[in-house]
Amino acid sequence: MAGYYYYQPSSSSPSGDEQVIEKLRGFIEMLNEEYERGSVVVVEGKRDAAALERIGFTGSPAVFHNFKGVVDFVDSHAGRKIILLLDMDRTGRHLTSRLLSQLQSRRNSVSLFYKHALARITNGKVRHVEDLTIYAQQMAGVTGSRKDLYFYT
Repeated sequence: MAGYYYYQPSSSSPSGDEQVIEKLRGFIEMLNEEYERGSVVVVEGKRDAAALERIGFTGSPAVFHNFKGVVDFVDSHAGRKIILLLDMDRTGRHLTSRLLSQLQSRRNSVSLFYKHALARITNGKVRHVEDLTIYAQQMAGVTGSRKDLYFYT
């Protein structure tokens, strides 16, 4: 059909695409459960938060760059379980290291499980959380026309 784009795995696309999407759905489901239990999910910037929302995260992640540094962030989240989901680039690794040491010194529960799981699920394809948007349409089950074209109709 002209004008419509259907997602059909071709012989050139990896056969594991459906597996990645299913694993990402489980990942988001677990992240949502953690959030509902009171955990704080931390991302670097607002685009990271938007990407999580686009793939189904129902919570409101804490955006690190909205705080005035590591100490301000740590003071604002004392006593809560923190899930660090920062980027896997140099800046993200540096921030993760600094936050981890500060939070652990104050006896906060800190988890890097989701950061490592995301890297495993996507086989290292997603180095920045905002890159998760490449999976948004498949995660939403969109198989018809592109969503961004609805603005023009």
